[in-house]
Amino acid sequence: MNRGSSENRGVSGGVAIGRRAALGGLLAYGVLALPGCTSMGRTSHVEVVRRLLEASTRQAFAQLTRPDGFWDSAVARIELPVLFGRTGSIAAGVLKSRPFREQLQHQLNNLAEDGARKAAPLVAEAVRHMSIPDALALLKAGRTGATTYLRDQMGPALVNAMIPELGRVMRLTDDPFLGQALALLAGVDVMDAAHALALEADNAIWYEIGAAEAAIRANPEMTRDPVLIAGLKLL
Repeated sequence: MNRGSSENRGVSGGVAIGRRAALGGLLAYGVLALPGCTSMGRTSHVEVVRRLLEASTRQAFAQLTRPDGFWDSAVARIELPVLFGRTGSIAAGVLKSRPFREQLQHQLNNLAEDGARKAAPLVAEAVRHMSIPDALALLKAGRTGATTYLRDQMGPALVNAMIPELGRVMRLTDDPFLGQALALLAGVDVMDAAHALALEADNAIWYEIGAAEAAIRANPEMTRDPVLIAGLKLL
């Protein structure tokens, strides 16, 4: 047999071309399997969860830190803390007046915006660095599953950060309704009021983040993030 014949060279060349094609196919598959592409692996699920939380928290804090952000929110308006319902006989007439309570409630919602500004970078940092051992389960956990997980991871961090900030702004504000309310509440000082407001603001912040997550899950295209859109569409 003539091993140098053109026929054998053609066969050999065909094998080489076939191998190159197969290698090219494997490389192409490898590209598709990279995080953020259509094929979802564990790393990709983690990235989708992180991007979902980044988008949700960014949207939530954009709402809450604008003027009347808490007050105008469908889910985050803060009710008057229970602390302001502790009325004695002298305070009862003023603090139980509906117009007074509405003005005080509105002012406390406005003060909560400063608390949200303090909380926002803490939440962003937690999203960037928290461990996500079962990202797929979070993606399948329901409309606010990722928010619930993030809140559990952060615990009381937002409350603890907001108390001193809210105390500071309460001391600086010249609001007659807040000043009169604190003057009428026996045994209640500014830091007590700041603590009460921080607890309410914490709940409101997580409600707003959860609402943002639910909206993004329902309409991923609103984020204009191709990785997040693809990841949520594959569920």
